[in-house]
Amino acid sequence: MTLGGDDPCPCGGGPYGACCGPLHAGAAAPTAVALMRSRYSAFAVGLPSYLLATWHPDTRPRTLTLDEDVRWRRLQIVDTARGGPDDATGVVEFRAAHRSADGAGVLHERSRFSRVGGRWAYLDGVDPSAPS
Repeated sequence: MTLGGDDPCPCGGGPYGACCGPLHAGAAAPTAVALMRSRYSAFAVGLPSYLLATWHPDTRPRTLTLDEDVRWRRLQIVDTARGGPDDATGVVEFRAAHRSADGAGVLHERSRFSRVGGRWAYLDGVDPSAPS
């Protein structure tokens, strides 16, 4: 999927050109939640190279293949902890609604982020509703 600058951003944060578009083009995310939103949008528009580039090197997979059958529908930020412009780490809890041939679903994750070379990177995530 290709989006223009005035198209709605998949993350719901406004026009793509003023929201996730600049991050997808190489700008640094100012906060962990901005990186999380841009990663959601990258899943929605099919940008596996962006997802790999913003993944922490300690946990990054070698390759990433996106399921073209999955349509990401809506993002809800549930909670954040730290992850601001002056923080080294942050946590973002979110719910991402999707639809595929198997039906509708929701990905619920509490994601951890940390800085690598001054830029935010996705470290890992857990389902907060899963038994520990």
